[in-house]
Amino acid sequence: MKKMAGKVALVSGAGRGIGQAIALKLAEEGARVVINDLDETQVEETLSKVKGLGAQGASCVGDVTQTGFGEQFVKAAMDQFGGLDIIVNNAGYPWDSVIQKMSDEQFQAMLDVHTVAPFRILRAASGPIREMAKQEKSEGKAVYRKVVNVSSIAGLYGNAGQMAYAAGKSSMVGMTRTLAKEWGRYNVNVNCVAFGLIETRMTQALDGEALTANIGKNEIKMGIRPEMIQAMNQMIPLGRGGTPEEAAGAVYLLCTPESNYISGQVLLASGGLIM
Repeated sequence: MKKMAGKVALVSGAGRGIGQAIALKLAEEGARVVINDLDETQVEETLSKVKGLGAQGASCVGDVTQTGFGEQFVKAAMDQFGGLDIIVNNAGYPWDSVIQKMSDEQFQAMLDVHTVAPFRILRAASGPIREMAKQEKSEGKAVYRKVVNVSSIAGLYGNAGQMAYAAGKSSMVGMTRTLAKEWGRYNVNVNCVAFGLIETRMTQALDGEALTANIGKNEIKMGIRPEMIQAMNQMIPLGRGGTPEEAAGAVYLLCTPESNYISGQVLLASGGLIM
């Protein structure tokens, strides 16, 4: 039997990149996945791939930073599949600048997507999780659920030019360790994965003009200069950045039954790089 058989998973920011790889890995192992992203086209692409694996999926298009989204996301799982077992808070993006050039809008945007949005999703999930755990306890069952929050090596050690991003990602560590203490009574394992250099559109090498992504009303610059990628690869003990599939593997480890006695931890998936 597949390790995720019968489980219901929420994955935010699953339209492409690491989020899509996480959704597909969980689906491959039997999970029914609710897929979120801003871009409906990307959501449908991931959903099609999930179904191509013979798994069940549902879409939840929307901005994780919008008031009420947390309730919408959790409701999608409960309405479509009648349960909730795994929550992966993956949605996010960098909006970088050195501190003297950083606006209040930039700083708040990073807190909104990396701190406030995961908090709201988890708060919305607290009611169903408590009720399901209470019912299972009365029936003498022990069902373990999983929360995996996605952070970054920048959130652990800081990174020049990423004050806001690092602040948002660092807060996910505090939330993880706090919720692990609050939800242990419900048999929920709450952990965090902090990624190093993972090869996505956000970290692809710049060739000429800067790449951009439209997020809300803002056009955010993406990509890294080739010389910086080369320097980072030389610092990484494994000698390269990770793939989205390798990043998804780290999240998957913390969703398996083998992680039932692991909670409140931060797993650094960085190819051995420690800043």
